[in-house]
Amino acid sequence: MSNKKLITIGELSKLINLVDPVKKKPLNYVIRYWEKEFKQIKPKKINNRRYYSSDQVEIVRLIHFLIKNKGLTTLGVKNVLNSNINKLDDYNSHSLKADYYKERLKNKSLKLLDKIKKFKNNGKKNTY
Repeated sequence: MSNKKLITIGELSKLINLVDPVKKKPLNYVIRYWEKEFKQIKPKKINNRRYYSSDQVEIVRLIHFLIKNKGLTTLGVKNVLNSNINKLDDYNSHSLKADYYKERLKNKSLKLLDKIKKFKNNGKKNTY
């Protein structure tokens, strides 16, 4: 086994925000459904538990983005994943994958800015 960290299906659901808004429980059944639909998702199963590598997490994130943010159907996402679109149009600013990376970068930037604000606020409290 490699040194890459493996995460459980529950952690993956929370990571991509697949959580029931009322009960606050992860919607693991959605990822299990995607496993059946998309051959690209192949978690390691250890003691009948699913564990996902960072590569698998990236694929699930892309599927989630294409379905939830871009409104593609399962068949549409299959076509995107099975075609060479992802390899051919990485530099096209209007591509699906470019939109995905823009969204990821935006979310990471917002989290980083939030951490900086918290750091600044905590720093002010400790100064005299």
